[in-house]
Amino acid sequence: MNRETTFLTPLSNYSEPAVQVPVPDAPSDSALPDAYSNAVISASEKISPSVVKIDVAQAGRSRSGEPRERQGGGSGFVFTPDGLILTNSHVVHRATRIQVSFSDGHRFPAHTIGDDPATDLAVIRIDAPQIVAAPLGDSQKLRVGQLAIAIGNPYGFQYTVTAGVVSALGRSLRSYSGRLIDDVIQTDASLNPGNSGGPLVTSDGRVVGVNTATIMGAQGLCFAIGINTAKFVAGRLLRDGRIRRAYIGVEAQTAPLHRRLVRFYDLLQESGVIVSAVTPGSPAQRAGLREGDVIVALDGKAVAGVDDLHRLLTDAHVGVSSSLTVLRWTEKLELQVVPQEARSE
Repeated sequence: MNRETTFLTPLSNYSEPAVQVPVPDAPSDSALPDAYSNAVISASEKISPSVVKIDVAQAGRSRSGEPRERQGGGSGFVFTPDGLILTNSHVVHRATRIQVSFSDGHRFPAHTIGDDPATDLAVIRIDAPQIVAAPLGDSQKLRVGQLAIAIGNPYGFQYTVTAGVVSALGRSLRSYSGRLIDDVIQTDASLNPGNSGGPLVTSDGRVVGVNTATIMGAQGLCFAIGINTAKFVAGRLLRDGRIRRAYIGVEAQTAPLHRRLVRFYDLLQESGVIVSAVTPGSPAQRAGLREGDVIVALDGKAVAGVDDLHRLLTDAHVGVSSSLTVLRWTEKLELQVVPQEARSE
């Protein structure tokens, strides 16, 4: 019997002869790449020349107190032809020496242009000829379920590609400086230590995120900072070397508001920021803010918690008189505060 032939046996007792039906040969592995595979392969080949491995040295001390150099590293990607590289702040923060390696084996020393712990983003620069810049996309156009590809150096395994989907959009993530990063992309493309700072890429090979974190012990919960946020931060770092933020000088925490106060003053939220301490000589002290006051709005915009206050205190408020709405016991007050520029973190 020919191996390409099989028989269909009738289920009834009908006595017609069996019919021979040809079965086609199974496709070989070389014919298997489908649209998904082709998309991952194409995007990876397009972006890989721009992805770099970053090795850093940081000053530290041994247990005995002796000076000792600590080694670390992560990933990054070139985003301009003149050698500017985006990565995470926690990869290069306070580095004493930075070295960048490309997939072709070329290595270059790098120096930090600026880093911002509050968004966990940094820009470094190398002096290298004929380097390829990664094309940048638009993270606002992402959709849940869209293909997401991560490239980086997990655990030192250079130029590793993982793929998954965009699991969710608009997440908020706490940076290592304590501030909240908004509009974070959640993906199930596998990330591990060493992936930090590498690109999250769409199927057309455009960078839409900067890989930044995972949740230890969880599976498939990985996060990337949207490239639109990264573009803004990179622009400010290139211009000023830092991100300017406003500061009023209070220690505070989020606290619920009594329902009677919410109804009486027709507030838009049921919580505010209670002041636990006021820094002497700060803008808050000069404005008359006191311990126990509850901040509920800044320039008419609702403040439901500490993160809202951080988000509203942008560089646009530095040196500009702003209206701070507070509740003092049962009284609603409008205080005028002039925020200062926050000290570098």
